[in-house]
Amino acid sequence: VCAQQQLLPCQSLPKNLLFQLLGLSIAILSTVTHYGLHFTLISNISLESNSYRVIHYAAFYFGICLSMTLILAALLSSAATVRESQCLTAMGFFCFALAFYGLIPAACWRYMHSTEVEDSMMDVYDFVYEEVRRNASNFRRHELTAIHEAFLCCGKHSPFGDTTNVERTTCPPGEVRDTGQDCLQKIQDFLKKHTDFVSTLLGITISFMV
Repeated sequence: VCAQQQLLPCQSLPKNLLFQLLGLSIAILSTVTHYGLHFTLISNISLESNSYRVIHYAAFYFGICLSMTLILAALLSSAATVRESQCLTAMGFFCFALAFYGLIPAACWRYMHSTEVEDSMMDVYDFVYEEVRRNASNFRRHELTAIHEAFLCCGKHSPFGDTTNVERTTCPPGEVRDTGQDCLQKIQDFLKKHTDFVSTLLGITISFMV
């Protein structure tokens, strides 16, 4: 019995280290999502009526809070295992419960609103593109150029006829409209890869917590 009691801390510490790594991964992903070039560019351009900016900030703060809760829970659990403290065990369990009940709504929102972020980002691009097509200010033209350079794309397929002048003045040097990638499709592909990674990380974290 004594030997088994001595082995318990050694067996629990690797699990707590795993949760610390998961918490750190969520913090890194949240930071990259918030400060990444593609996301900050769209956020700065989006209008107040567009929901993307709200989602952008909400995802960052939620991710940071979730990661800190996971790391704190793992640290408390490690300390409770070493010191065999019931108080620390209860605090660690409470933090794990908070993290778990935060992960479940996040996963549900991800699947129930899977296209909301994508639609809001494409709405931003559509707005800027049409403003430039109507010969709006050079400020909008500069924003469209920045989007093309960030996503490495060139314009979009438009039902309004010939829009080559827009692509000619805003696409990166060397891009040819006929071979350039449609920006709406490029935004979709970029977001799909990012959200797939987010879903995988959420799924792994929920599985290990269960």
